[in-house]
Amino acid sequence: MKTPVRNTSRTKIKELPFYILGIATGLYPILFYYSNNYSLINSWKHLGFFIALFIVVPIVAFFFLQYIFKKYSKLEKYKTSVFAFCNALGFLLFIQLCLYASLRLLFTVACFIIAFLIAKFLNKHLLKIVVFQFLIAFASLFTLIPTIINQLSYNEEWLKQPDNIEEAVFTKRPNVYYIQPDGYVNFSEINKGYYDIDNSKFKDFLTTNNFKLYPDIRSNYTSTLVSNSATFSMKHHYYNRGFNFSETANAREIIISKNPVLDIFKNNNYKTHYLAEVSYILNNFPKMGYDACNFSYEDISFITDGFQSEEDITVPLIKYLNEDEEKSKFFFIEIFKPGHVESDKNKTLGKEAEYEKYKTNLKMSNERLVKVINLINEKDPNGLIIIMADHGGYAGMEYMLEVFKKTNDRDKLYSAFSTILAIKWPDNTAPAIDKNFKTGVNLYRILFSYLTDNTNYLKHLQEDASYSIIDGGAPKGVYKRIDSLGNIVFERVEQ
Repeated sequence: MKTPVRNTSRTKIKELPFYILGIATGLYPILFYYSNNYSLINSWKHLGFFIALFIVVPIVAFFFLQYIFKKYSKLEKYKTSVFAFCNALGFLLFIQLCLYASLRLLFTVACFIIAFLIAKFLNKHLLKIVVFQFLIAFASLFTLIPTIINQLSYNEEWLKQPDNIEEAVFTKRPNVYYIQPDGYVNFSEINKGYYDIDNSKFKDFLTTNNFKLYPDIRSNYTSTLVSNSATFSMKHHYYNRGFNFSETANAREIIISKNPVLDIFKNNNYKTHYLAEVSYILNNFPKMGYDACNFSYEDISFITDGFQSEEDITVPLIKYLNEDEEKSKFFFIEIFKPGHVESDKNKTLGKEAEYEKYKTNLKMSNERLVKVINLINEKDPNGLIIIMADHGGYAGMEYMLEVFKKTNDRDKLYSAFSTILAIKWPDNTAPAIDKNFKTGVNLYRILFSYLTDNTNYLKHLQEDASYSIIDGGAPKGVYKRIDSLGNIVFERVEQ
């Protein structure tokens, strides 16, 4: 008598616990997301949310399916195909969320099609698929673990000031408005090189409104978080031994939760405000160090790139301008235009199209800046208004990360680092010490010297150099690209 051939694949699948299928569905996506966005989601709230979404939900879903198949034995023959379909669909949808922070129609349809094909033609290999999912999850740990170790070994020593500036006592108490238009290039650079843009209308608006314009100002670093963490610390961090282009360890916490600049304003009894068009800097829910903010953490999604929706900052600005009139105030106002060319090589529209987009966004930025400045001047005509960008617009590059590649093209480097600086001083009288303005890292040390009438603080100005990570054309590392005199250099920073 012939012994029937046993379908070992189906037997193994039947024995595969539902929770293993659930874990396999979401484990790699959650590790992948953390590996690529750690500083964006490094809060306990995020950890709980992602475990629930990527792990618990799939486990519950497979538990429910297993219950259905046990209860209705006639459906048993479909079990393998259904499990394969759900595993593949969940895995692909999670990956899509990791890549785009949202579900897109065409990609979602493609996920359903691929999952259907896997269920129809590869269902007998579900066990192998699950093993593969666990293997790539294990491999992703080699990226995630060093990131976590770098975070856990973070040393705040670099934040310490070389003098007693944190004890500064103001002798002048104007309201201070620090307006940061993302990627706004200096007037000395925007009419030449890769820009060649006539921005004279906005320039005339500023001079008419008693702003002093400072030419040839640069950022010290190449992206919003990296630049701001240095500016608000009044110190260089040199990327903190990290090699993430856009972020450094604890950057959001430094900018939003606690930094020397914020502490000094608070010590002088200023009410502090953070107003932003988008939630980008708030995405990992850092402890709010400002007294007022136009965002509530309850309104920020757990899965977002921070740019999915914009708020009109003039509404909260009007509100806060009219509140606490007896108190001195500090405002950090972020306008996320004109921005910069696309960051990712795979998403760029090309050099020319990205340049045209920048010009369009520049007009939008000018309109918003005019509106904000007019509101401030109307309510507070003697306020101290600072307009300074976080970095340049990267015109002339196909994509932003091109700055990672070694180049000695002067105009490209200045396209990345050049920033606007325009200041409306109280009584329209600029101090003599404003000759020290060159880069963002020293902005507040110079400002506090003015507000305290203490020039001793100028003895510890940081080097006015600009730095970038390099990972192409030279050994990977952090390099000085522009020195304090504005010369193009290529000097590796030893850390």
